Amino acid sequence: MKKIELQQKPHSINIGDKCNYREPNINEDCIFYENGEVVGFYLKKLPNKAAQLADIANHELRSKNVPKSEMKRSSGFTNIKNDVLQYSTIIGSVPPKPHMKRPYATISSVHQVKTAQTFIKAMLMLAKESEELIREVMPEQYAKQIELFKAVPDKWKFGNLFTSSISNFNINAPFHRDTGNIPNTVNVIICKRLNSKGGDLHVPDYDATIGQQDNSILVYPAWRNVHGVTPIIPTHEGGYRNSLVFYPLKAFVGLQ
Repeated sequence: MKKIELQQKPHSINIGDKCNYREPNINEDCIFYENGEVVGFYLKKLPNKAAQLADIANHELRSKNVPKSEMKRSSGFTNIKNDVLQYSTIIGSVPPKPHMKRPYATISSVHQVKTAQTFIKAMLMLAKESEELIREVMPEQYAKQIELFKAVPDKWKFGNLFTSSISNFNINAPFHRDTGNIPNTVNVIICKRLNSKGGDLHVPDYDATIGQQDNSILVYPAWRNVHGVTPIIPTHEGGYRNSLVFYPLKAFVGLQ
């Protein structure tokens, strides 16, 4: 894989700013370094087993089997007649949310839905396949994250390196930093897409826009830098971009 040394770039982007469309400038398999330290990697194509699991998870998520929070937005393109449906689903552990009158941690209610079990199983297996890739490409990071997770009780784990997962269908995110994550850990973003462009991760600190192709995987420390997702543009009716994300929340460190 190509080695990319990330270089700090000046920028004026702030948290909450809209992430505008940018053409990707990273499109090939690579390992990311900063100051000589491996901090992440990108693969254009998942290994076969992981790709099969991503296909199953994507199919189930798009079906009626899985509950989701939905919204609609205009496509903004004259060749796309219908509104673009956006939705997300969280599985695994959900942290306390006192502002929503739920001051306790819980497991996502999706786990109680019988028809969602195939989706949950595929996502859990996909998380573990992703962990094996991390162990192979970033063995020191894998060992570090395993050590950090000794403080997370087993009941809050989703796999061995994560607590939670979110699937974002057609959602592009404004600039943010994942401050709820355990520091010195990495996230996983697996992309499923059809007849669309955009939906790429932009990290302004390095002026890096990573082109997330169908069945690609991006491993990156989302707690570390401000980042956003560029607009998703359907190129044909029914075009979409779905991200299957695994992440480790610090709310579960030491939580019984």
